Amino acid sequence: MTRTLTGRVTRALIAPHKGSIRSERRDAVQVTLAGFDGDRHAGLTTLAGGRMTHYPRGVEVRNSRQVSILSVEELAEVAAAMNIPVVEPEWLGANLLLEGIPALTLLPPMTRLFFDQDATLVLMGENLPCTTAGDEIQVAYPDVPGLASRFPQAGLHKRGVVAWVERAGVIASGDGVRVEMPDQPPYPGG
Repeated sequence: MTRTLTGRVTRALIAPHKGSIRSERRDAVQVTLAGFDGDRHAGLTTLAGGRMTHYPRGVEVRNSRQVSILSVEELAEVAAAMNIPVVEPEWLGANLLLEGIPALTLLPPMTRLFFDQDATLVLMGENLPCTTAGDEIQVAYPDVPGLASRFPQAGLHKRGVVAWVERAGVIASGDGVRVEMPDQPPYPGG
């Protein structure tokens, strides 16, 4: 039996600039099978990097990290853990900010997100927090020392998820999202 949740898109964003993690708000984004149109992570393939240690750097692989998705609720928890007022999704290079989905980061791989305007995303897994994103938080709070190095711990299991596009469409702020988790028993082998 598939487990279903519902939530809402509070922000749609793209990160248009190579070399910068920051994303920018859009009223709506065009979603293609390659990702979010205009986003630096879009593409059917990508080159293996530091997060794909099982391949040599630079090898072409399927892009399963086309979209970065964060949670309103989890970002509030991260900000509280870091003793700062807010962590904005733009600072972390998010493509979507969702609300109403408990423990978004812990949704299992192969969970599908169905959006009102036909787009469907499939979760690859957790987007582990890094100091690159922490650097952007530090820029926002220059008078609070040590934020960049504190973010990886504060953001662990709360940094959101990455996904790939299974069906093209449009995603806009205010759209609803239906979350369908795969029906799978826990793996018994340790």
